[in-house]
Amino acid sequence: MGFQAGLSGLSAASQNLDVIGNNIANAATVGFKQSRTIFSDVFANSLGGSGSNTVGIGTQVAEVQQQFTQGAITATTNPLDFAINGKGFFRLSNSGVISYSRAGEFHLDNAGFVVSSEGYNLTGYGVDTNGTVVATAPNPIQLQTSLLQPTATTEYRASLNVDSRDSVPAVATFNPTDPGSYNNSTSGTVYDSLGNPHVFTQYFVKTATAGQWAMHGAVDGTAAANVDLGNGAGNPINVQFNSSGALTTTMPLAGVTLIVASGASTPLTFDLEMTGTTQYGANFGVNSLYQDGFASGRLSGFTTDADGTMIGHYTNGQNRNIGQIVLATFSNPNGLKPLGNNRWDESSVSGIPVVGEPGTGELGAVQSAAVEQSNVDLTAELVNMITAQRMYQANAQTIKTQDSVLQTLVNLR
Repeated sequence: MGFQAGLSGLSAASQNLDVIGNNIANAATVGFKQSRTIFSDVFANSLGGSGSNTVGIGTQVAEVQQQFTQGAITATTNPLDFAINGKGFFRLSNSGVISYSRAGEFHLDNAGFVVSSEGYNLTGYGVDTNGTVVATAPNPIQLQTSLLQPTATTEYRASLNVDSRDSVPAVATFNPTDPGSYNNSTSGTVYDSLGNPHVFTQYFVKTATAGQWAMHGAVDGTAAANVDLGNGAGNPINVQFNSSGALTTTMPLAGVTLIVASGASTPLTFDLEMTGTTQYGANFGVNSLYQDGFASGRLSGFTTDADGTMIGHYTNGQNRNIGQIVLATFSNPNGLKPLGNNRWDESSVSGIPVVGEPGTGELGAVQSAAVEQSNVDLTAELVNMITAQRMYQANAQTIKTQDSVLQTLVNLR
């Protein structure tokens, strides 16, 4: 029996050394999870059952168990590197075959899909035409390289101050080319349905009526006849202020129209909002200008939030959601089936995956431009290797001792 116990110890120690060696070999592997060897003792079966004097016949490796503890997170310069801070796995698709990984080193393939080094697609939620994330069945994430569709201006906001100390202009007839016919002006850019920019100019003319200004409009430096502020093409709108300098004219001016000659839909119609405009005894000044239209643009870069939302940055200054990474968690991660290449497959022991957006439930957060390092403690593994080596040597010594005892019996006369 001594031989059998010693042999089982040698076998178990050898497997333990294999596990330790694998941990050490992957100490620098991104997303790697170390394993530990779990031993159990072995007893011989007998018809009489076991008693207090029963001696075991050795040991065996009961399980090699992976440890899904958090690894250290290291920053990188690649925005497609992702680290999971907390529980969860990236969900990868290989032509519809799903596997899971903690290794977040990704790149773009020639079709714009986010893929791992093995070419497996990172999956997540898509977005609609407005950039709103649609949480349906996860699909491979693709960064679209097509132009972002332009949007025509529908709202224009201008907040400014007109100087109450100004006098009525000397030139009675308004002419946008004659600065003597108006007191002040301000311009902003608006966009038509094709994304073409147009300059919308507001002219302010003080009238003889207390607190009243006539506001004219022009587009692209052309005659005011191409602008209708709501009082007929070419006609001004009276802007009234009270004795405290507050605007009393009802806002917004709905249905302001500009005649544009760029092949786009014309007239260009938007609402003009001037709430916050004042008439104080201070120099004319523009506090803020805003409009909601924009030209077409190409994707120039992106960032990823902690909830996995990928936000595209476009050359026209717009930001738009382009997708959302999903994570999966399992009730028993130790039951996952290792596939190699830092991937696992679900099994009956692991339970079914719970898929969702990062930061919800038990799912951790996603950190972009970072990777999760191996959770191997190299110092501890080197100590474990010494212990496993001594265990191997001790079991070899039991075999050697048993051989010596057996040799003594053989030599009896």
